[in-house]
Amino acid sequence: MSLIKPLSAEKNKALHEGLVIPAHPLALNAAREMDERRQRALTRYYMSSGAGGIAVAVHTTQFEIRDKEHNLFEKVLRLASEEVKNAKLTKPFLQIAGICGPTEQAVYEAETAAGLGYDLGLVSMGGLQSLTEKDLLKRIAKIAEIIPVFGFYLQPSVGGRVLSYDFWKEFANISGVAGIKMAPFNRYQTIDVVRAVCNSERRDEIALYTGNDDNIVNDLLTNYHFVVNGIKVEKKIVGGLLGHWSVWTQKAVELLEAIKLVRNDESLNSHWLTRNIEVTDSNAAFFDTANGFAGCIAGIHEVLRRQGLLEGRWCLNPEEELSNGQMEEIDRVYRDYPNLNDDEFVKRHLSEWLAD
Repeated sequence: MSLIKPLSAEKNKALHEGLVIPAHPLALNAAREMDERRQRALTRYYMSSGAGGIAVAVHTTQFEIRDKEHNLFEKVLRLASEEVKNAKLTKPFLQIAGICGPTEQAVYEAETAAGLGYDLGLVSMGGLQSLTEKDLLKRIAKIAEIIPVFGFYLQPSVGGRVLSYDFWKEFANISGVAGIKMAPFNRYQTIDVVRAVCNSERRDEIALYTGNDDNIVNDLLTNYHFVVNGIKVEKKIVGGLLGHWSVWTQKAVELLEAIKLVRNDESLNSHWLTRNIEVTDSNAAFFDTANGFAGCIAGIHEVLRRQGLLEGRWCLNPEEELSNGQMEEIDRVYRDYPNLNDDEFVKRHLSEWLAD
């Protein structure tokens, strides 16, 4: 079954110019069942914030949506797609579906997403430790026959694996790969991906996005230069596909637009280094880095709960909650970095997003 539909010229241009793409959370009620009204409200929030797309059925949406007892994979994709369609947006807005699991499962998820009109598949390499790099590349090639691929370099501490420079060079050469999200939380491994893409024949066809929550601002400000066959090649990380940007999204859009205005300057004001630390410190509180990311989903939910977008912090897994001290850390970053939150924006529009 082949449903491949390349990105339109307009969407491809937007992807390469750089977008804020939040990872879409899952709204639940106290019974840990989907709260459809608030699920739709979240999608409306991201569109109203000026985001350039959403990533649905990804880690932030909770991988348990695929479990038979919940069976929410197709539903969350469908609800988000319906809201995007109903919004009748006048600018490009990318719908990205998370795709994971062994090849058979990944192919099914790709076909489902393509059938619902999704533009790209964010393909995880997590949980596949038994596969060789060659096997992973074959899996990607099969998915790319169904839906354009957004690659995903996930940090090992949360289920990813270290992948070689040669892997990423071959990955970039697969027809149908349109972008790569780099989230190894490691400068060396991030450089591996950028250098591999620069050495690929398809370097101009692939957009690079940061998922490095520990280095968001610096990633977006950096121009990478490598010598390829005697010629200097330049590549930028143009945007972000981030769980961190599922909260305070309107301010994230403002941040990226400000970065676009200065990232080609030969000199940069040092305040950008300070801003990078502010964003990273906020992320540490939301994602619970002090406890190995144990409270990362609950942390995102807590911010959205405070804003009124979610009713509570509930996750499909009852054991997923804030870690000890995490609430106080979220209080602290709210207090220390009031310039980063978009609470007033949410307050002005919340009733319309929650309307039926």
